[in-house]
Amino acid sequence: MSDPKPQETTLAELEDELWDLLRDKEYADAAELLRDMRVAEVERVLDRTPPGLMPVAFRLLDKDVAVEVFGNMEPSLQSDLIDGLADEHTRDLFSQLQSSTQARLLDEVPAEVAQRLLASLGPAERDAAAKILGYPEDSVGRRMSVVPQELTPDMSAATALNIIRDVTVPAADVDNLTVLPVGSSTHKVLGLVHLPRLVRAEPDELIEDIMEPTETVSVHDDVEEAARTVVHDRVQALPVVDDAERLIGMLTVADAQLVLEEEESEDTLRSGGAEPLGQPYLSTSVMQLVKSRIVWLLVLGIGAILTVQVLDYFEDTLAAMVVLTLFVPLLTGTGGNTGNQAATTVTRAIALSQVTTRDLLRVIGREALVGLTLGVVLGAIGFIGTSFVWDLGIGAVIGTTLVVICTLAASVGSVMPLIASKIGVDPAVFSNPFISTVVDALGLIVYFLIAKTILGI
Repeated sequence: MSDPKPQETTLAELEDELWDLLRDKEYADAAELLRDMRVAEVERVLDRTPPGLMPVAFRLLDKDVAVEVFGNMEPSLQSDLIDGLADEHTRDLFSQLQSSTQARLLDEVPAEVAQRLLASLGPAERDAAAKILGYPEDSVGRRMSVVPQELTPDMSAATALNIIRDVTVPAADVDNLTVLPVGSSTHKVLGLVHLPRLVRAEPDELIEDIMEPTETVSVHDDVEEAARTVVHDRVQALPVVDDAERLIGMLTVADAQLVLEEEESEDTLRSGGAEPLGQPYLSTSVMQLVKSRIVWLLVLGIGAILTVQVLDYFEDTLAAMVVLTLFVPLLTGTGGNTGNQAATTVTRAIALSQVTTRDLLRVIGREALVGLTLGVVLGAIGFIGTSFVWDLGIGAVIGTTLVVICTLAASVGSVMPLIASKIGVDPAVFSNPFISTVVDALGLIVYFLIAKTILGI
């Protein structure tokens, strides 16, 4: 098996060469270089290309490659790229996108650009994109694919295949569907037919003999939950129905995987105190990076005032025994890490539907026991170490505080994501930074109260 490192080095060299050619305006050589790359390599290079050079590089791509690369971009990056492309080029790319991707892009661009893009579509494609735009942002309706063709149970396999060949919806909508829905005369979902099974069927075999039963999902349902259903149940697609149970679209496995990737990225960033960028890091401006972080830093800064207030309140205790200040970073760090571990574990369990708000007491009980066990182990180590260096009184304070802080932090860290889920807030928002701030303040209160009790100060 070959070592992947040389491949990375080669791609980096191609990247540098492309940028040099673009800066020197040697466009013919740059186009030849891009033509020799695989689509995946082109996507990776463009993700890292400076914003000023990206439109130039994109215009040098072959049409088929440009359509595929553009369709795989984040909507915010597509919007930025549109600013550097001619209207004719933009309209051509837009018409090739999947309907749900068109709707997401229209949300990103200015209103006048959105109107021009919609006007460039044919009547059927325009209606499909407009319909998707009418659904709430986080609903299944916003991410579903249009149905290229609804089959009927009395249709023969040969007829079905002929109809599929003649569909006029965008190619991207067809390419993402490996199954087709079967509906009644009133468009109620009866089942699904897998395309490989349809291709292998005898020409005169009826659809009702090869279709399989299926569940459906409402167009208004939360798209993340529906996506997890698709992935966890390992189905290729779920039919999407309206309030009258009529078929209006499909949530494919490709749609579901993209939704879950985006949600995982959001959770990771928010647990670290930042907002999602919505586009590759190197394509994001410095001001966008600042905006994604400044709000959380302000919130956490206000929260940190609690810690300052606690220290101010116990100023006399610290003055009476200055040695106590040495252990503040140790205790707050241990408490914050313990709370973050619990929050991350529970947030992940919520995302995987392993835990719901009904399990609140069970989760708190489990995490409190975990925290207590960790506290006993760390407390014993802390007691032995501090007693050896200082005295038994200090050792007792540190050991006892670690037991209480770990138990408290694990309990707080487990309950906050569940509360967030209950009130409809992203559990990741309540994760690491916020929990650290809360646990720091509570941990210091516990620390000084234990110190005053044991040391009599």
